[in-house]
Amino acid sequence: MSFPKVILKKGKEKSILRRHPWVFSGAVYGVTQEIEDGAMVDVVDADNQHLGTGYFSDKGSIVVRLLTFAKETFSTTFWKDKLQLAWELRLQLLDLEQTNAFRVIHGEGDGVPGLIIDYYNKCWVIQAHATGIYQQMDAIATAIKENFPAYCEVIYCKSSGTLPNTGTDYFLYGDQAETVAKENGILFAVNWVEGQKTGFFLDQRDNRQLLATFSKGKKVLNTFCYTGGFSIYAMSAGAELVTSVDISQKAVDLAAKNMELNFPASNHKAVADDVFNFMKENHQIYDVIVLDPPAFAKSIKSKHTATQAYKRLNIAGLKALAPKGILFTFSCSQVIDDVLFYNTVAAAAIETGRNIRVLHKLEQGPDHPTNIYHPEGHYLKGLVLYVE
Repeated sequence: MSFPKVILKKGKEKSILRRHPWVFSGAVYGVTQEIEDGAMVDVVDADNQHLGTGYFSDKGSIVVRLLTFAKETFSTTFWKDKLQLAWELRLQLLDLEQTNAFRVIHGEGDGVPGLIIDYYNKCWVIQAHATGIYQQMDAIATAIKENFPAYCEVIYCKSSGTLPNTGTDYFLYGDQAETVAKENGILFAVNWVEGQKTGFFLDQRDNRQLLATFSKGKKVLNTFCYTGGFSIYAMSAGAELVTSVDISQKAVDLAAKNMELNFPASNHKAVADDVFNFMKENHQIYDVIVLDPPAFAKSIKSKHTATQAYKRLNIAGLKALAPKGILFTFSCSQVIDDVLFYNTVAAAAIETGRNIRVLHKLEQGPDHPTNIYHPEGHYLKGLVLYVE
């Protein structure tokens, strides 16, 4: 099977030969015919040697996202094969009796650029980040149903936030909008229709588990709490008090609901407020603080402003910590790399003048793998600090 060709400039094939899955517009010499957004294409070098097959995009700087390389053939069973491979990896990583909420496909990390699939207790939520993926939505849904009939009750397409011109989100199978999922034995109500992203932030699972080890008998503050993940893990370990703060009343209500699901009689405060304002006005001192903000930097242009925001947030967090306190601090901004994030937190630490040790460096969970040929897939950075 052959497709229209995207021809690269001489010498621009090197990154693809190293199996990087993106072709940028500056590398393209020309095309053999007019190509529609989302169409499948073959990529060839200046000598017409086949380099790979993927989806064409006429928007943004990434012209092709590659699904296969060199002599590999794009197969009609592609979706079934990729899903099966990804599912088998998750079965090695997780105990489905204790955890039935996880990411099944993580874009480039699972060899499918532009595709996110999250699984919540037999409910699948698909998010397309490229038109070519969006056009395959029915084929992906069919592959899920055929591969995993015992694990599939709902399939929902939630791509309007990632591809603005796709219209409304919709059900591909079933009509259930929410479920109660389990993560390390802890229950969470997940609503993929009304919730952010696909309904829950799955990438912090291991970091939440780590937080629990520091929380027994402690006063814990969870900022940007969303659905209360860190809060509930802290309470599961026997925290004395947990305070959850988020600017969204809906998120705070859901955090309270999730706490109630697990610990009805807990000492939990859920506060709807801007986190920066809360940190300024609140005079409570905490033993453990979580700073897990949304991406402050969505592009290179906002990098400096974002760095200043991370610094201010970490100064506030460090000032609110009791002696011998623990700070979990994160950035999910892709343009803020590990070194810049570390240096920003260090700059905040210098301003507070406290003795601080780094106990852990954290990242996204293993069900959000990074393709070794695509380091851009590493986005979540975290530090656990011991503050004297």
